[in-house]
This record gives sequence, C-alpha cells and structure tokens, in this order.
Amino acid sequence: MTNRQILLIEDNEQNRYLVTFLLQARGWNIVHAGDGPAGIVMAGQLDPALILLDIQLPGMDGYAVARALRATPKLAATPMVAVTSYAMPGDRERCIEAGCSGYLEKPIDPLTFAAAVESFILPVEGRAAV
Repeated sequence: MTNRQILLIEDNEQNRYLVTFLLQARGWNIVHAGDGPAGIVMAGQLDPALILLDIQLPGMDGYAVARALRATPKLAATPMVAVTSYAMPGDRERCIEAGCSGYLEKPIDPLTFAAAVESFILPVEGRAAV
C-alpha cells in the first residue's frame, strides 16, 4: 500500500485550504500543522510521504523547522519541500541548505502545483527501504 499522507506546515488558512483542495483531488490525505513547533511534533508522530513547509511561520521559522526535522533520524530521508513567498536571490539556496528537498514559490499555480508536489514523491515510491 502506498503512503498517501502529506504533512502541511502552514499558518495561513487560505493557503492550507487551497493546497489541501488541490492535493486531495489527486487522492492525497493532508494533515495540517499551524506553526513550526506543532509541525515538528506531528512529523514525529506521523510517517508522511512528504512534508510541505512554509518558511514564514509563527513560533519558529521554516529554516529552523527544516533543520530540526532533518536531525530526526526517522525523517532524515523524507522529502520536504519549502512552499514560500520568499523569492529573492539566495532564498532557494537557503531552503536547500536548511534541509529542504525542493522549493515552490507562492502564489502557487493551481494548474501545476499538485504535479510539482508529486514530482518530489512519486519517483521514490516503491524503492526498497535501506
């Protein structure tokens, strides 16, 4: 059975709604955390196929969340994608350095977002656990 669970760490209700709507339409189960500390706790309790991470979060920023999640052995190999409005030169690199597998800019494009998210998950599905 394929893991169809995505953890979305996002504080903006409208962004949560849109991401959830787009991904649920493709069969994904979305679990939400509204801030960084809650996201870290939830990630440790779940076994998500992917973590979508806002960078501008209350409690602690997404960079700190990404570093904390990467330091957790259970989550070290879980794909984690920054979904952020930070689009200045160097922001993508800063997300990758913090531990993100990729970076998607806000505002998201409803026509391409789900496929972009799935591109971080589907290529690794079915690989034998090491």
